[in-house]
Amino acid sequence: MRRTSAGALILAALIGGVVGFGIDQLLTGAGWATFTPSLLLPVLLVLLGAATVAFALPIRRAITGRSAEPIDPFRAVRVAMLAKASSVVGAVIAGLAAGLLVFLLTRPVAPVGSTVAVIATLVGALVLLAAALVAEHLCTIRKDDDDERPGPDEPGLGLSHHD
Repeated sequence: MRRTSAGALILAALIGGVVGFGIDQLLTGAGWATFTPSLLLPVLLVLLGAATVAFALPIRRAITGRSAEPIDPFRAVRVAMLAKASSVVGAVIAGLAAGLLVFLLTRPVAPVGSTVAVIATLVGALVLLAAALVAEHLCTIRKDDDDERPGPDEPGLGLSHHD
């Protein structure tokens, strides 16, 4: 499994930014109030980031040999996938919040309450993104020496006992 690429995270953030800006543009054009995320959303994002790192720490201890307790490989894969998913979610929500913030700051009068909520969401999403990347790093194992040597291109194309 490959680590989450920076390009994928940037693309996710850009898509979120376009959606965030577009949502507020459409709402304002229709005469409705702009979208304001709840102040509990950043708290939830930070807690999700902390939980992701907390799940990854026992796996890191088992990888480095600091823990005698074996780790189920399926659990390790689940935590690694949680970290990957959390990093993408963090990037999308950070982009969404950035799009909302750009829309609010380009208005003649930016609503203070909405701006605070959007900035808090942006910070919470960035914390989730960073925590997810740390957790993904904690779940990474060192390559074995034999991982560097490539095998045959396709199985069965080499010499066999029938040749």
